Amino acid sequence: MSRSALLAGLTFTLAMAIVFASLVAVASGATGGAPTPVGAPPPPPSRGGAPDPAPSAGSTLTLVSATTSPRKSYYYGVHSPRLTYAIGSSQAQNDLRVDVVSSTGETVKSFYRNDISPNVADSIRWDGTTSENRPAPNGRYTFRVAPQSGGPVARASSSSSAPLSLNFALYGYAFPVLGPHDFGSAGSRFGAGRSGHTHEGHDVMADCGTPLIAARGGRVQYSGYHGAAGNYLVIDGKGTGYDMGYMHLLEPSPLQAGMTVRTGEPIGVVGQTGSASACHLHFEIWTAPGWYEGGSPIDPLPYLEMWDRYS
Repeated sequence: MSRSALLAGLTFTLAMAIVFASLVAVASGATGGAPTPVGAPPPPPSRGGAPDPAPSAGSTLTLVSATTSPRKSYYYGVHSPRLTYAIGSSQAQNDLRVDVVSSTGETVKSFYRNDISPNVADSIRWDGTTSENRPAPNGRYTFRVAPQSGGPVARASSSSSAPLSLNFALYGYAFPVLGPHDFGSAGSRFGAGRSGHTHEGHDVMADCGTPLIAARGGRVQYSGYHGAAGNYLVIDGKGTGYDMGYMHLLEPSPLQAGMTVRTGEPIGVVGQTGSASACHLHFEIWTAPGWYEGGSPIDPLPYLEMWDRYS
């Protein structure tokens, strides 16, 4: 390889590293905290634990502090909802139950904490999975701390120096375009006519260079280039049965086949590569068993519009 070719390759690699670092910063602000390195698995959730055989707690259990972050999270996402709290109690050791409760009052997950001391911080990380090991539905949730013995729910202590923060929202998918966008015209729609075929996705119009994130985390099934699709990526959505395709990326995605990607993690930027007449993301959803594995493409617009409303 010539010296000039080597320098060109190094320059391109450095440029892409800078671009991806900037994507991480943008995506972290939109999806609840900085992601782990590309391809890293999500941090492990807290263990559910087991109730104490003879649970006990102080007669009056309070919350000295409670902070939940981020306030909006995504299933299999960049950061899981995490509660950090400290209790007040007349007893030295307290057996607690921390519930994740939906807006309808349903307890979707419980964590048992035994021998918790007053004024000592403890934390719970929930991965968005219910007690039945299924993804929890979209909605607003709250953490609720109570004694295992069935006493009243812990409320704010009179000595609390800041308001308690126990509420958060959890969603299964994130809108993939982080920037100004629109859903195009009739030609952008699923099923629109194309030369020799019909449109198998939906075109989200946005400026070239607009950051893109994974609408749903999972395993990268394909990352490469096609004459029509340009630079593109296909992700097998975790726990969904759906594969999702992102096409016409400005540059090849830093993600490679087999890597793990998380909901909200940067995957590239909007481009116009391949057969494209304007800058946009061509987005596809394929049913099980998957993308060109016997599945079928479906209209992604209703999903995109829903994700756009809350992302």
